[in-house]
Amino acid sequence: MILPQPSALNQYEQLFKKIGQIGDDLGQDIYLIGGFVRDIFLHRESKDIDIVVIGKGIDFAKKVAQNLPNSKFSFFENFGTAQVLYQDLVIEFVGARKESYERNSRKPFVEEGTLRDDQERRDLTINALSIGLNKHNYGQVVDPFNGINDLDSQIIRTPMDADKTFSDDPLRMMRAIRFACQLGFRIEEKTYDGIVRNKERIKIISQERITEELNKIILSPVPSIGFEYLFDTGLLQIIFPEMSNLHGVDTINNNSHKDNFYHTLQVLDNLCKLSNDLWLRWAAILHDIAKPATKRYEPGIGWTFHGHEDKGSRMVKPIFTKLKLPLNEKMKFVEKLVLLHLRPIVLSQNIVTDSAIRRVMVEAGEDIEALMMLCKSDITSKNEKKVERIKKNFFIVEEKMKNVAEKDTLRNWQPPISGNDILKSFKIDQPQQIGILKNAVREAILDDKVKDNYNAAMLFLKEFATSLGIKEKTQEN
Repeated sequence: MILPQPSALNQYEQLFKKIGQIGDDLGQDIYLIGGFVRDIFLHRESKDIDIVVIGKGIDFAKKVAQNLPNSKFSFFENFGTAQVLYQDLVIEFVGARKESYERNSRKPFVEEGTLRDDQERRDLTINALSIGLNKHNYGQVVDPFNGINDLDSQIIRTPMDADKTFSDDPLRMMRAIRFACQLGFRIEEKTYDGIVRNKERIKIISQERITEELNKIILSPVPSIGFEYLFDTGLLQIIFPEMSNLHGVDTINNNSHKDNFYHTLQVLDNLCKLSNDLWLRWAAILHDIAKPATKRYEPGIGWTFHGHEDKGSRMVKPIFTKLKLPLNEKMKFVEKLVLLHLRPIVLSQNIVTDSAIRRVMVEAGEDIEALMMLCKSDITSKNEKKVERIKKNFFIVEEKMKNVAEKDTLRNWQPPISGNDILKSFKIDQPQQIGILKNAVREAILDDKVKDNYNAAMLFLKEFATSLGIKEKTQEN
């Protein structure tokens, strides 16, 4: 059995004993509860402290704040909770309560309760642990559901009947999966079956709260654990069908494609070893999202997914909109990486020219390092020799990028001819002609056909414009 190290409580002993003394003075029993206690047993540092008060939680929190210099007090009357910010700690207070639910709502009917009542309403046994802070029970663990044994056995389990726990608050299903993912624990069989039976209940939860849990799974050390639980229980098909649609293998004439769901999970796990960035991880999740829509079997060739990077990039915004993810530069970053994710891999399979390297660096701009991490993570195959060959060539691409002379200027590179230059120099009949001319200069420079300076670019542009029947303004008369 795991036992807490003495230092776990000693670190904040002065604070906890002061809170306990206030409880003694007021005749109230006070307990640490929830995640902070769990993390004591897991020897994990935590700055978020939950305290349950047998009595009025808000009134008690106000008294604590008055006794802690330079603390900040706030309360949330509708929820019966209060918060005290003290030094670098966030201390949440709630009065012990018991809850009951109606079938079509996750808003509980709340009434004052005992410590046991409060522990019964918790989502998991490992989150129902509590530690006394009063003088008569300071440091004593109250563990009515064998949460310490579950920590020791690395098991996720509900304290009460799983069907009631998950039906009352369906978000607890995702929290169970999230903790299994974050801690590397397994979900106990009855709890797992409860998720399967109650999965449809997730539909009453707001999208914002679902996405918050989903992001926490994505930020876990090995997110594939969480996504496999989500898929196997049927939750993923409800909350994120676009991803579950990646699952499956089709076979024609003994020719099969890989399962793009498990490939995506492998890419995501690979990337997590390189970066903690949430949005780069979202790019990994969505990099092949359009493969089901672009899948074709071509006799003599096999399975193809032509254009899945372009269609996938265009799917990002609808998915972000539905999941209530930010529709800002974060989304545009994901769109860009999904669109470009094949480019470095293609380079690694061919003879690499400076112009090809330059083109990728210009299109990726400031996000070139992120793109390279995504592409490196996308090198997956059961054929180890193939993987090693691609990785070796990929290394050559990376070295080429370092050696391209224009590296420092390519991140924000723009052609030397602007739209205003084109308007001043040519007779433009249709607005789209500006874009055609500007893009022609850009492509010519990136292909090393034209030097990257104004005079050379303008000389090229005059010839190109003439070929399109676009006249120079000096030729109008």
